[in-house]
Amino acid sequence: MNSQNMSFPPQRPRFRKIQSFRTDYAPTTITQYESERSGMQVIVADRKGPKINGYFTLATEILDDSGAPHTLEHLIFMGSKSYRYRGLLDKLAGRAYSVTNAWTAVDHTAYTLETAGWDGFAQILPVYLEHVILPTLTDDACITEVHHIDGEGNDAGVVYSEMQALQYSSGELMDLRARRLLYPENVGFRYETGGMMEALRVLTSQRIREFHKAMYQPQNLAIIVIGEADHDELLKILDDFEESIKDDIPPPDPHFKRPFVDSPQPPPLEKTVVETVEFPEEDESTGEIVVAFFGPSCIDQVQATAMNIIMTYLCGSSVSVIENTMVEKEHLASSVAYWWDSRPNSVIWFQPTGVATEKLAFVEQRLISLLKEVAAKPLDMNYIKECLQREKRQVKLEAEGSEQFYATNLITDYLFGKRDGTTLKDLQSLSEYDALDSWTEEQWRAFLKKWISDAHHISILGKPSLELANSLKANEEARLAKRREELGKEGLERLRERLETATKNNDQPIPPELLDQWPVPGTSSIHFIESATARSGKARSLGVLDNAAQKTIDAAAQGLPLFVQFEDVPTDFVHLTVHVGMSQTPTKLKPLLPLFAENFFNSPVLRDGKRMEFEDVVKQLEKDTISYHISSSSRLGDYEGVAIQFRVDRERYTTIISWLRTLMFDIIFDPVRIKAAIVKALADVPEAKRDGRAMAQEVDTAIHFKPESYLAAKRTLVKAVYLRRLKKLIEREPETVLSWFEELRKSLFTFENIRVLVTADVAKLANPVAAWDDLTKNPSLDPTKDVLPIPQLHSMLSPEGQSPGAFGSVVIPMTTLDSSYSVSTAAGLKSYADPRLPAYLVALGYLEAAEGPLRNAVRGAGLAYGVFFSHEVDGGYVQFKVYRSPDASKAIEASRATVARLASGEQPLDRHLVEAAVSGVVYGVAEEQATMAAAAQQNYVAGVVRGLEPGWNRKILARVRDVTDDEIRAVLRDLIMPVFEPGKSNVVVTCAPIMQEVRLEPTPFPQLLHHPLLVPPFYTQYILRSPNM
Repeated sequence: MNSQNMSFPPQRPRFRKIQSFRTDYAPTTITQYESERSGMQVIVADRKGPKINGYFTLATEILDDSGAPHTLEHLIFMGSKSYRYRGLLDKLAGRAYSVTNAWTAVDHTAYTLETAGWDGFAQILPVYLEHVILPTLTDDACITEVHHIDGEGNDAGVVYSEMQALQYSSGELMDLRARRLLYPENVGFRYETGGMMEALRVLTSQRIREFHKAMYQPQNLAIIVIGEADHDELLKILDDFEESIKDDIPPPDPHFKRPFVDSPQPPPLEKTVVETVEFPEEDESTGEIVVAFFGPSCIDQVQATAMNIIMTYLCGSSVSVIENTMVEKEHLASSVAYWWDSRPNSVIWFQPTGVATEKLAFVEQRLISLLKEVAAKPLDMNYIKECLQREKRQVKLEAEGSEQFYATNLITDYLFGKRDGTTLKDLQSLSEYDALDSWTEEQWRAFLKKWISDAHHISILGKPSLELANSLKANEEARLAKRREELGKEGLERLRERLETATKNNDQPIPPELLDQWPVPGTSSIHFIESATARSGKARSLGVLDNAAQKTIDAAAQGLPLFVQFEDVPTDFVHLTVHVGMSQTPTKLKPLLPLFAENFFNSPVLRDGKRMEFEDVVKQLEKDTISYHISSSSRLGDYEGVAIQFRVDRERYTTIISWLRTLMFDIIFDPVRIKAAIVKALADVPEAKRDGRAMAQEVDTAIHFKPESYLAAKRTLVKAVYLRRLKKLIEREPETVLSWFEELRKSLFTFENIRVLVTADVAKLANPVAAWDDLTKNPSLDPTKDVLPIPQLHSMLSPEGQSPGAFGSVVIPMTTLDSSYSVSTAAGLKSYADPRLPAYLVALGYLEAAEGPLRNAVRGAGLAYGVFFSHEVDGGYVQFKVYRSPDASKAIEASRATVARLASGEQPLDRHLVEAAVSGVVYGVAEEQATMAAAAQQNYVAGVVRGLEPGWNRKILARVRDVTDDEIRAVLRDLIMPVFEPGKSNVVVTCAPIMQEVRLEPTPFPQLLHHPLLVPPFYTQYILRSPNM
């Protein structure tokens, strides 16, 4: 037989299917494969939606603080064996409707690929995986991405800047000390995988390569894919990938030890340890506490779920015993947070926050004594069972609506579960809840005693210290001065030249013909979620559509004309949002809104003519809902309103409407409850003021928004003054304060202020429209009134906000910071109808591209962890922000110079980056509609809040494809450049005290205003006035 004429079938992908099963609590199928060549795991969770999410996960254990795992999270994007160009991966991803990212945890590193549609995901996947397994890891990349010394003798580098902002924060110092006490030196959980600054300064590229070689092997890699995946194509891609790398990696090691699983395990704690850790802070009034216990294995579903339930029982809400006692009654903390780390020996954490510094030791002892008291008495089994059933409902909802549910569980199982798939199979059902439902009170109490109340623990008392802040500053100044002296002028010049060389080598241009090998994918594989809109009552004035949902609503019994928009999606739940305007709320009462929100679900009410105490209100709400929440309506695109949100089982629809009536009109404002809320809020102020990023934004808001705007009224710096005075007043004149809360309630809950969004399977809702009469028949509501217009954000700008530039620059030194943050503000667009909008969206996408001009100019040069623009289209402003920079002025100047070159035409626009920017707009639309609830909310935001016509998203997608280079440059020149120009913008910088003397030169901002958090009268409009104050 002539072998030349023989034909062979294509090679079957060498992946073995371990199992495939459909979850019985959500429409998802999970399939597990394993490579027969390398042992690489592939787990796919098939679920409908426009996005495909990939998590390429490696278990990464290291026994030092070098930060090598963290550095690789950055370095793999710098190029690979076949694609030796920084930015190629991200430029490809951008054009393929994709976003790449990565994170490093103490036990793993995950590389993410989020794509609109399968076609783009399949195109990027093999290129991405080669970057992960065969990165270049050059010395030049390590210089810019990890650490370097610049020409002025300062430390910089992307990773270094990131850790510089964290290392001396209270949370980092306390967490690291706790782990040092929990784990011996031979256990990887002990170490700071992000890298300590002193270790990063001496970390070599060779050490990083050695760590990559040890951990970045296919047999230690899981490819986790969530979305509508093509399994055959996926396995073919992965098979081809393994074939392409077989000569570059060692063969699988049959004796390979799984990180953390085959490693030494921590011994049980032999004793309880309580230590004090100081952190740098000027305000020494409040500290923090963390308490840690070892817990059960995270892969034992019954034990792990029991831990969730018992912690919810203890701290889950204002009626849980720890929270109720320590926060609500004894006012010892502003909250008691709780969580547990998923590990073979999990770690249980309790965190009392906002604790008075002089009471730290007492509060820690009180927490421990309470835990023992709870275990010594009979448990409330009715409440435990309610916690159990509520969490089960929450899991079902999360599984239906969040890919993150699957990502978290699949990553945890890969890291610590059994490779034969038996622990993964536990995800098929929620049988662990059935098992726990049969637990007796004795079993629950024994569980609590074993892991918590009778167990040894580690407690860290976080104590603020101005002395430490001053010594850190002095030591850092001395260290840098000594270095500069040792290096001398010539040494610093050599370092400057070395950095310039590294930056130049890293930024080699990518040949356009190389990028052109990958065409921009079509959009046919992007399956957008469709939500059909129907309207009743006053909402009909916006127009009604001819669809099945509207016919259902029209055929239903009609009631009073409340503004209700229904969004019809095939969900098993009801997502209900009551959108309340505050245009009738007096300015003087707006700072009360956060307290009002805190008390809305946590106050007594009148029900059926009887007083119902707040504990009973909370317990009944927890029984009737999956979740409930009240907050600013900013997520709805309205910054001057309130959103009351419930997620419930469908049969509880009318029950929640009844609850809304009670909460809106029959709430009892109790001075005891209000005082508790004031004390909690005040305790949180010092911690909030330690956040440099938030404080920069706060001061910017004070400058650019009217005092009557809610954005200005709710600021921490307003609370710091307002709440102290309110606390005194409620002691002296409680009726005055109660009258203000009542006045605030009446100003909010009027017929003309209320709009409702109901997201559900409309045909399955009982009495969808008339059920709202239970609310609207309240005598306080006048159904003849028309709904009031929603204020536009730009209408809330102050004169300075409408025409920025008079303030120039404000620099705020903060003892809690080791780096700097900035916010620059100029005038911007005011309407979605502005003809410049398509070009504006493309221009922002171009500048912010993962390997775009700003990324290369700033992050690539180690000048900041990141820079970005705000994306409010109709706010009337443009904001440019610097995040975690060794020197924000340098990041601002590098950005200004980059944008100026593009705006003037000196630097031509990159065709591939323009394509990526356009694709980014497509991805953004998919991101906004990634789940049924999100797609429904987006319809409401577009049609009700923004007043856009149906199908506006699709029209803007078509328009951005037609944007020209001239239109992009015009937007850069007219809208973006002013944010960098004196007289047209203001800049707010928060920074470490050592940086405060820096001048924003050579940027055109030579005048600095040094203020201790801008104390001048930005809060005078809210000062409480009383004869006795």
